[in-house]
Amino acid sequence: MISVGIDVGAKNINILLLKDGEIIAKNSTNSGFEAKENASNLLNKMLDECNIDRSDIGFITATGSGRKDIDFANKNVTDVTAVSKGVKFLYPEVRTIIDVGAEEGRGIRLDEQGKIVDFAVNEKCAAGSGAFVESMSRALEIPITEFGPISLESTAKIPMNAQCAVFAESEVVSLVHSSTEKKDIAKAITDAIASRISSMVRKVGFESQIIIAGGVAYNVGFIRSIQDYLEQDVVVPEMPEYLSAYGAALYSEN
Repeated sequence: MISVGIDVGAKNINILLLKDGEIIAKNSTNSGFEAKENASNLLNKMLDECNIDRSDIGFITATGSGRKDIDFANKNVTDVTAVSKGVKFLYPEVRTIIDVGAEEGRGIRLDEQGKIVDFAVNEKCAAGSGAFVESMSRALEIPITEFGPISLESTAKIPMNAQCAVFAESEVVSLVHSSTEKKDIAKAITDAIASRISSMVRKVGFESQIIIAGGVAYNVGFIRSIQDYLEQDVVVPEMPEYLSAYGAALYSEN
């Protein structure tokens, strides 16, 4: 049976296709203003590339902040539910999930059966999300792919006290005007995000092992910072941005 998981986030739509439990395709596109149309077009493209007819799909499950826009899905589940399902299936030993998307971060604690024990969502402040990193990379004129590596070159400890993205940006501007090196500012930013996320994770409690989901997992600077704040190594999966879509597809199979 072919099942589909569609993760509709604030910035990207990630789609993953499963056939009898095996991944046969995955792809992403911008969410844009027409998430339903964009998701449908991407799905059709993926099906064409795999020589699969849409009528051959057994089930479609949507997740993410825009999941309810996907009215052609058979079912929708929350972000926390989907990513937990995907992580439990691929990494059964993991008990704690840190999921950082474009506009919010989540800390999730699982029990030995993979059931959600507790979770917290940092949805009120973009300074704890991937969108903040992108905004700051533009401000510093650093490509987003180089932001993490540049921050690793710094050993500076520059506190950023603002709890709001707008005020945090003002702090960054002040650092730029004071001729602070870009590598030090980049580290200050990744440290600030990691500080907020780690506080949230400590609130729900965490156990070994910890996994990072979402696109921010590609930011090596954030990984270093979060490990420093939690004083523990974390697992960086092969496809962090698709874990929620994968979990949604697994719900489709069930």
